[in-house]
Amino acid sequence: MTFSAWLGLLAICCLGAMSPGPSLAMVVRHTLSGGRLHGVVCAWAHSIGIGIYALVTLLGLAVVLKASPVIFNAIALIGALYLAWIGIQALQSKGGTQQTLAAGKPSSLWEAARDGLAISLFNPKILLFFLALFSQFVLAAQTPVGQGLIVLTPLVIDGLWYTIIAFVLSHSAVLPKLREKSQLIDRLSGVVLILLAIRVIYSLF
Repeated sequence: MTFSAWLGLLAICCLGAMSPGPSLAMVVRHTLSGGRLHGVVCAWAHSIGIGIYALVTLLGLAVVLKASPVIFNAIALIGALYLAWIGIQALQSKGGTQQTLAAGKPSSLWEAARDGLAISLFNPKILLFFLALFSQFVLAAQTPVGQGLIVLTPLVIDGLWYTIIAFVLSHSAVLPKLREKSQLIDRLSGVVLILLAIRVIYSLF
C-alpha cells in the first residue's frame, strides 16, 4: 500500500469515526453512568467490532454479503432491531443516569464492553460504510504490511477517537454538568436510535 493510499484510508476512517450516531451515544451513556474507564472500555470494544468488519472485508466476505441480498437484509434487520431495543431502554430510563448512580446501580465494565462491541457489529450503517468505501483499499494492499494497515487503521482511529470523547466527558469540569442533563441525554439517545432503526427497516421493505 502506498503512503498516499494510506492517507486516503486514514481520512475516510477519521470521518467515519467522527460522524455522530448511535456509537457516540453509547460511549456517552457509559461514560456518564460509570465514569472514564467505562467509556474507554466501551470505546475499544467498539473499535474491535470495527476491526472485525475490516478483516471481513479484507478476506472478501463483504463481496459475498453484497452479492447475497437475503444475508445482507437479515444482518441489517437484526441490527435495526437491536438498535430499537437499546433506544426503548433509553426512553424507559427511570430518572436518568444521575439517579441511577445515586441508587448505586452504575453500568458494569462488562456491560460497557458488551454494548460497545454490539453497537458496532450490529449497526448496518457501519456495514454499508465498509461495503461502499472500504473494499477499494483492499485492492491496494498487496503485502502483509499493507493488509495489516487495512485492519489496524480503522480499529485504532475508532478507539482513539472515542477514548478522547470519554476523557473529555469525564473531566471534573464537564461531567457534573452533563450528569445534570443525563435524563435528556437518555431521551435524545433513545429517539436517535429508534429513528435509525425505523429508517433501516423502512429501507429493507
